[in-house]
Amino acid sequence: MDEVKKPRAQSSGMKSGGAKGGNKRSAARLGAVQALYQIEMTEASAAAVVVEYVKHRLGQEIDGDKFVPADATLFEELVQGAVRQQAELDGIIQPALSAEWPLDRLEMILRAILRVATFELAHRIDVPVRVVITEYVDIAHAFFTGKEPGLINGVLDRLGRQLRPTEWA
Repeated sequence: MDEVKKPRAQSSGMKSGGAKGGNKRSAARLGAVQALYQIEMTEASAAAVVVEYVKHRLGQEIDGDKFVPADATLFEELVQGAVRQQAELDGIIQPALSAEWPLDRLEMILRAILRVATFELAHRIDVPVRVVITEYVDIAHAFFTGKEPGLINGVLDRLGRQLRPTEWA
């Protein structure tokens, strides 16, 4: 199996036990971020990575932790959509970043988080903006201990207000 960015610690709702109904969706989002990272690292096709994840990663035991199965349909939609719409998504994300930190200067996992989250904000209007922000900030906390989760929160807050202004009224 190819390169995968593993979280330093699992964010809430990612492990089995005491599971809430949204855990499969949370696991799908985490998997989609990892898959985008892998696609960028290895230049593998989205289709090949989706198949690999569905068969060998989602819901599997990793480092001794048994993870809840992910919503494979949501996972595939997020990965395929983020890859297919990457140029559009990057055009939405870039203006929300500071001039000193353009998208291509960010760490790959940050780019992956922003792309998947922005895809969900733009194309999954059935999911409330606040849920999208919370989910991806949780994912950022799984990978980073510094200011990165705050960056994700700030950018997604700006994008949520821009893409879905009626939800903030």
